[in-house]
Parts: sequence; structure tokens; C-alpha cells
Amino acid sequence: MEALQKAYDARAKKLNKVEETKTLKTPQEAFAMLEQYAKEGYASIPDEDKNYFLKCFGIYDKNDQTPQKFMIRVRISGGYLNAVQARVLGEIAQEFGEDYIDITTRAQIELRYIDIKDIPTIFERMRAVGISSYQTGVDNFRNIVTDPLDSYGFDTVLPSFELLKKLESSFLHDWEWISALPRKFNTSITGAISNRCNAFSHDCCFVLAQREGFWGYNMFLGGKVGKVAKSADIFLLPCEVPLAYNSIIDIFKRFGFRDNRNKNRLSFLVEAVGMEEIRSAICQNAGIDFAHAGETMTKLDFNDPDHGRVQLRDGSFGVHMVVPAGIFSGSDLVRVADVSEQWGDGEIRFDIEQSIYILGVKEIDALKNEAIFQKYKSVDSPYKNHLIACAGSQHCPFGVIENKSDAIKMAEYLEKKVPLSNGSVRMYWSGCIKGCGLNGLGDIGFEGCKVKVNGEMEGGVNISLGGKITSEGLEGYTILKSAPLRYAHFYVETLMLEYKRFKNPFESFEQFHERILKLYTPACIGFMMKLGAYLRENGIDIEINFGEKVNTGRNEEFELFELGRKLYMKLTGREAYSAYDRFTNVLKSEKLQSIHSLAPNADENLSLLCEKILDTKEQNRAVVFSEVEGFISLG
Repeated sequence: MEALQKAYDARAKKLNKVEETKTLKTPQEAFAMLEQYAKEGYASIPDEDKNYFLKCFGIYDKNDQTPQKFMIRVRISGGYLNAVQARVLGEIAQEFGEDYIDITTRAQIELRYIDIKDIPTIFERMRAVGISSYQTGVDNFRNIVTDPLDSYGFDTVLPSFELLKKLESSFLHDWEWISALPRKFNTSITGAISNRCNAFSHDCCFVLAQREGFWGYNMFLGGKVGKVAKSADIFLLPCEVPLAYNSIIDIFKRFGFRDNRNKNRLSFLVEAVGMEEIRSAICQNAGIDFAHAGETMTKLDFNDPDHGRVQLRDGSFGVHMVVPAGIFSGSDLVRVADVSEQWGDGEIRFDIEQSIYILGVKEIDALKNEAIFQKYKSVDSPYKNHLIACAGSQHCPFGVIENKSDAIKMAEYLEKKVPLSNGSVRMYWSGCIKGCGLNGLGDIGFEGCKVKVNGEMEGGVNISLGGKITSEGLEGYTILKSAPLRYAHFYVETLMLEYKRFKNPFESFEQFHERILKLYTPACIGFMMKLGAYLRENGIDIEINFGEKVNTGRNEEFELFELGRKLYMKLTGREAYSAYDRFTNVLKSEKLQSIHSLAPNADENLSLLCEKILDTKEQNRAVVFSEVEGFISLG
């Protein structure tokens, strides 16, 4: 523990403003005033309660977006609801929240447009069916996620929901833990082979593993937006999981940094002292020398949304319902409750892709004939089956683009322009840099930003590729920065045309990326996306494709030269030079013939682009893609 203490002391010279706010009162004192605030109205609530303390109970002031209204983030443990609970939540949304519900990427829901006067009543109705919104905001333990099928699923080795409840009991509704942490703390636990719950991107992750013939969990620590958790080199039998969890949360509470809020998640403590020290501290604090990590067994992607159903252990089915961008309603949740009782076993699950499972279904066709499945499909297009989008600027003060509507518009554009009869692509959208839409884990990720177009600021996105939830997870890499939203769908269209053209039967976009796109630099991929959009916009019947046989070794200068050669050939019908060696011309005296002398009707911008790449004098050639992007601007 000595290293932890030293790291804490080095950062303990100053408290951030939130820590100073915490000294004003206790969360219990703020919560005790809720009835009074409900009677006296919005104006009676002090700023520190609106800005911090009420968030400890999932009550978010949304005055900037919806004047004098609140959002309530409801804790749905593991995303697990029964029909009775679902009906109550749906009725609450109908009566008090303009019938609006958001399903979140932590498999819970958010009620919006709530008046302070109604919150005590809402809390009482939720409490009556075993639901609360405690500790779903600010410096608390957020909703623990797990596999939505758990004990129902064929691919579950260790059912984990009961363990999740044990972990939850360590802190939930406990005044000693409410607002006690330096920052929020996210947790996952799964005993399944398939990764249905984004298992590797949380502060603390317990993931199915096997060691010396025993099944248990490997522990991963330090995940957050933009960072996948790393192995803590700890293997746990199921009975040991609560002990290890209590140890790490105690360590984070005692030694977590409380100065800079941008650098006080658990990952920064791990970075400060090293994972080996954290492992030692967990064992010492728990009084147990936990075994070293075994083999992680949660390695597979899940494809239930692509089929709309998945067989369960008892012979019934879990039927999937696609909810694009998580936009739902109270009325629809009531309908889901009704059909889950009529055609299933009354069990409902939310997942981290903001969609729903109805469990225990034996008559699938009868269920899918219900009106609710005409509105929300069991199998939608590949662009919506795995679509995620966080709240965005309409509902979140941090959002810089609308996000949800942007995500749906792009999906619908691609449905029309590049229809796919099969395939799978995960498009994950975040409205800002905070990454609540898990953009870093998407096959294609979108992060909202602002960009200047024709001298005016407007919405844009940073686009990434290569995020993975398979194996032990992987954050994606950026291919385009500050792409205007007005053009982003054209750029992505290029990628999807390549996917459709070259993918193997039933090959997912992730597999296509591994087989083909990884052969190219991010700069090359981004430029090719823009080039394809430029060609289509200008009606130029030229195809410049990605290929499986690449000899450029992911060297940007070589990629650019090869692209120039291909484009010159497409425009003129001949090679730019008579011979090449190592991505340049052999005969240095040989001059590049202008494209217009060979093809007078060729596009002016493409001609200039090629001549810039293939200039006779090597010192004048463009060697990076950013030098020639201006030739293929849209608009």
C-alpha cells in the first residue's frame, strides 16, 4: 500500500471543485429536502443540489434543454426487468414524462421532461416494484452490466446475475458509499463466451475464464472512454469475486485522486503505480493471495440482432427487438410488458446496444405479428441492428451534435444507397468527446465535433475504424477528423460499397476490416472515403478500390504514389511512366505527360491531383494524403 499512499499524497495538494461541493452537505441531507422541493417548486432548489447532490439519486437538472424539467436515470440492474416493473416504468413515462424514454448504453433507461413536484410520487411507484434511481450519476457506482441472456443462454458457462446483485449490495442505498468515490465507477461481469455486454471497457471487469480446470473470472481494471481495461492478472472463483470487488472499490475510495477530475478515474491510479502494485494491494486488502489470471474465455461477438432470435436452454427463444438509437416511449414499454406476458415468460432485457430481448418465447411468429413488432423490427437493416447513439445536444449539455437523429439519418441513407442482404456493422455514435455512445468500440465510430464550413461553424464528426468487443476488446483508430455531417454519410458510403463489393458470404464488417482495411494506413482509408464521395458527386465513372494484395507495407508515401498511378491509368488509359522501382519512376529523365494532353475531358481536379502525386521531380511530389485532399473537396 505504500506506493498507493505516495501516489495519493503527490496528488492530494488541491481538491477539485466537486470535492469542495461535497463538503457543503451530505447526500442524505439533500435527499431529505426532496419532498420540500416538490412542494415549493424548481426555484427553491439550491444550485449545489441541482448541479451535484440530486444527481447522486439519478435526478438531473435539464433546465438548459427543457426549462425547469429533470431527467431521471433509472437503475435497471444488469438490464433485467420483469413485465410488472416495465409496465410501471412505462406508465410513469406516460403520465409524467411526455411518454418519452431513452434506453442507455448501460442497459438502463432515462425518463425525461419530469417536473420536480412529481419526483416523490415517481420514486414511490418505482420503489413499490423494486426499482430505484440511486447512485446513477456523478461520483457513484453506475449500473453494473452483464449478459442479457445469462442463465437462459446456451453460451453461458457461469450465470452471473446473482453475483451482480451481491456486488451491488456492497454499495447500493448505503449512505457510506453514496458520493464517496473520487469519480464514477463502472463495472461489468459476464460468465458467457459471447460478449453481449461490452465486457472489457469498464473500471472493473469480471470476465469468464478458465484456469487449471476451474471456471471463474479474470479481473480487468482501468477501462474508460477511449481505453480498454487491462488484465489485473487475477483469477477468481465465483465465491471470490465479491471479496476482490470490495477490495478494489475500497482502494479506489481511499487512494483515488481527487484533484483533477479529468485524471481521477481508476485508470489514472493504475497508471501511477502500475498494475502489479494494484494486484498486490487487492490481495493484501482482501487478505487473500488470489490466483494469477487464467485463459479469458469471453472471446466471441454476438449476432442475435442479426437473426432476431436466439435459442435458450429450455427450448424457448429470446426474441430481439431493435430500437434504433435507443429512442423509445412509455407506451411502447407498456406494450412490451403486455406481449412479454402473453407470448413469453414476462422477462425483459435491455442490452448495451440500446435494444430489447423478450425471453421465454415459444410462438415466435405470433409474437412478431404483434403491432409493436411492426414499429420495432426483430431484424432490421445491418445499419440499425447494432446502432448506438447517446443523447446528443437535444438532451445533454455536453452534446455538440444532435447525434441520435444524425445516426438514424445515416443508417437510412445507407439502407437506400448500399442495401445489404446480409452482413453486420456496428455504428456507434457519441455526441461529444465524452464517448457515452461507445464510439471507440464501433466498427465505425462517430464522435461529435464542430467544424468550419464556408466560414461558418456547424456539426461534424471524427470518424474511427477498428473498434472491437471480441477477444479482449480494442479501441478504434481515427481515419477522418472534423468531417462535416453534411458530407459524412457520403464518406461512409464509400466504405460500405467496398464492404458490399468484396466481403465474403456472411462476413461481418469487423472481419472485413481485419482482412482488407488493416492493410492500409488510416490516412489512406480516410482519403479513399473522400475520393469515392468526390467521384460519385461528380458523376465520374471510375472505381478506385481497396484490394487484398497490397505491397505498400502501410507506408503512406508508397500508398499515395500507387494511388496516383492507378488514377492516372484510369483517366488516360496508360501508365504515367515506362518503368518503376520502389514506388518511383526508374528513368529520371522521363517527363510526366499531362493528363489533359491525353484525355482533354478528364476532371480538372483529378488531373491536378495525379500530377501533384506523380510530378517528374521527386522533390515536388506530394508524399502524404493531406497534401492533396483539397483537390477532392465536396460542395
